Amino acid sequence: MHKPDIVRPQLDPATLQPPPGKRRVMASAEGFMLQLGLSIGLLMIVAFGISWHFYPEWTLAFAAVTGLNLAIGRAAGMSFGYASGLAHVQVIPISMLLETIQVLVIYPLFVLSLQNLLDLPRLKPLVARMQLSAEARRGTIRKFGIVGLFVFVFIPFWMTGPVAGSLIGFLIGLRPWVNVAIVLSSTYVAIGVWALLLNELNAWASTVNRFAPYALVLAVVLIIVAGHVLRWHRRRPRKA
Repeated sequence: MHKPDIVRPQLDPATLQPPPGKRRVMASAEGFMLQLGLSIGLLMIVAFGISWHFYPEWTLAFAAVTGLNLAIGRAAGMSFGYASGLAHVQVIPISMLLETIQVLVIYPLFVLSLQNLLDLPRLKPLVARMQLSAEARRGTIRKFGIVGLFVFVFIPFWMTGPVAGSLIGFLIGLRPWVNVAIVLSSTYVAIGVWALLLNELNAWASTVNRFAPYALVLAVVLIIVAGHVLRWHRRRPRKA
């Protein structure tokens, strides 16, 4: 008995391709940076999970450094690292890695959101605040160009740093990879300077008391938090 021929549906090649907006994101420099940053972050989480089974104490210290760096800032994370007995060869690379991931994730999200290539409703208020903060500093940095951006990222003032610097670099018209290269190079130099300073402070505190290094970490955290609270209070609208 003759079997009827099975008519297979013809797939349109266009339907196999991602939507135009997604293709633009994936083809852009910012899209590649975002994928790279998320991939590095995922590998870092996997590495923490694996090392937990072999070196739980060291992994816990690295996790604390990571959490303090992301939640409070670079100085708090690095201070805790030295107080926990970590050396330069451990504190400096993890700090560089964390700052790099932040830039490679937040900067592309900011740019792609401004270009309406990503629709992230929950991030829109944050992107708007970041844009206002970067706009306020764009004029000063534009006068000095790349040197101004490098110095802005390097100096340890409030609302400076790699993420804010990368946003300002975008607003003053730097090409994506040039912008990220300047921001990260300045960040790495700043981390080296912070490492020397914080390690010396930790060594001095250790001579006072064995718990003094952790008191130093607490002092750094309180100073940073107080600075953020004061800045938030000044920005609150005043009643007539």
